[in-house]
Amino acid sequence: MRALFFLLAFSSLLSAAEKPNVLLVCVDDLKPVIGCYGDAQAKTPNIDRLAARGMLFEKAYCNQAVCSPSRNALLTSLRPQTLGIYELSTNFRKGAPDAITLPQLFKNNGYRTEGMGKIFHVGHGNVNDDASWSVPYFTPKSGTYVLPENGAPPEAQAEKKTNPKVEAWKLARGAPTESADVSDNRYGDGMVADEAVKRLDAAKQKPDEPFFLAVGFVKPHLPFVAPKKYWDLYDPAKLPQPELSKAPEGAPEFAPTTWGELRNYKDMPDKGPVTPEQQRHLIHGYYAAMSYMDAQLGKVLDALDASGLAKNTIIVFWGDHGWHLGDHGMWCKHTNYEQAAHIPLLISAPGVTQAGARTQSLTETVDIYPTLAELAGLKAPETLDGRSFASVLKDGSASNRDHVIHVYPRGENLGRAIRTQRHRLVEWKPAGGSAEQAVYELYDYQADPLESKNLAAEQPAVVTELKALLAKHPEAKLQISNKPEGKKAGGTASKKKSKSKQDRHAMFDSRDTNKDGQLTMEEFLLKQPDPEEAPKRFPVFDADKNGVLSREEFVKSGKVK
Repeated sequence: MRALFFLLAFSSLLSAAEKPNVLLVCVDDLKPVIGCYGDAQAKTPNIDRLAARGMLFEKAYCNQAVCSPSRNALLTSLRPQTLGIYELSTNFRKGAPDAITLPQLFKNNGYRTEGMGKIFHVGHGNVNDDASWSVPYFTPKSGTYVLPENGAPPEAQAEKKTNPKVEAWKLARGAPTESADVSDNRYGDGMVADEAVKRLDAAKQKPDEPFFLAVGFVKPHLPFVAPKKYWDLYDPAKLPQPELSKAPEGAPEFAPTTWGELRNYKDMPDKGPVTPEQQRHLIHGYYAAMSYMDAQLGKVLDALDASGLAKNTIIVFWGDHGWHLGDHGMWCKHTNYEQAAHIPLLISAPGVTQAGARTQSLTETVDIYPTLAELAGLKAPETLDGRSFASVLKDGSASNRDHVIHVYPRGENLGRAIRTQRHRLVEWKPAGGSAEQAVYELYDYQADPLESKNLAAEQPAVVTELKALLAKHPEAKLQISNKPEGKKAGGTASKKKSKSKQDRHAMFDSRDTNKDGQLTMEEFLLKQPDPEEAPKRFPVFDADKNGVLSREEFVKSGKVK
């Protein structure tokens, strides 16, 4: 009855205002260190003013703390364990060929759908989704750095020149930060903001044509590059530093990230922690890049308001996942811990949300798709994993879920995490494996908000309670094959047995996507011709049982001396 009441209410709203426009803003690697989320040091006036005109979700979570699976969850409302995709290179249509994406749903219902910047994850062999957009997608043509000295090493630059088709992620990277005295649109996010302003100006000329405009900002993703004026907003000595510098006591040794993504940048250590000076500088860079992105958001909001279309435009501001900023001695995302899984989510829906509203309602990324469909009066596919929280937008005290679920693969194991208002339980075992194989982590955010200790052994009753919630979810699928259709397993490998050692080195390099010199389970599974059997080989190859494969372990199939 409650759902019917709100559906009728929204239908009434739509008959008066016609079809609402949608402005979807996606931000890469943004954790909730934002003014409106309580960070006193953050300079984020535009995110804050958006929060002041709509609802802020205090307990929103991604479905996996890495770009492509998280964005798949947003755009298809299918969790990674439903698609069987946990890595960057496999396109979502390999797992769901007939999926109707979020923008595609709006396109099919008379909307002009336009995308720019980073919405789908493009790269690492993955591609955009042309079926989702009414017009060609806009990608800014900008380099990563402005200052030449910050670029990739000479040998990597030479490789790029001699082989223009090689993707940047396959090459050694440049500096982890840059502060240059340049205008905002010298970097990609500034170009994206300028393009969004042009699109909103054009939309103003067609008030009878509803739009779905997706704007994707990359910063504060590494490298932390931003015009100097945003660095100057902060005194690095006053920026918050991590309170806990080690992994949770009693956590499985494979559960933390080794943050290979950051280690691949200039002057970052191959092993061990960064120095205190590097830590402070990196945190400074993260905040500067965040403020730069915030300013670009401000330009888009200003253009929307100037167009006169804001009164009939739903705005969604979403971060794809969090980021470890030195907490637990970790950097980057790639874990099931709070700092990686907790995301910012703001929604302004005219006639629905109240200004400055906040909610503690637990929310997953997959829930955004059905919510927008309901607000726009569109019929969403019945196969979605998400659950509409339209009723929460009306009443922040309402509850949409008693728990959320997210995942992260590590070695042979997949960590499935249940997050309730108070606890998080992580079950580690091979996808589809037996309960006897499972290892658990348990954290109590009321008693231990910093996740200093795994409480699973001390609180079996809580573990049992949360396992019952986990049991309500289907078992996770294995990573699906990314092998091109029509290519037979084995190929010509049998003709090259004499070169097997050389071939395995090449195979290692093709899978080592972040160039950290080791393979995680998700990297190991790339391009495997036998996805059902491949996961079984990983623990055999992992001779030292540390959850990742060294080059030697991979090349020698675990038979190392």
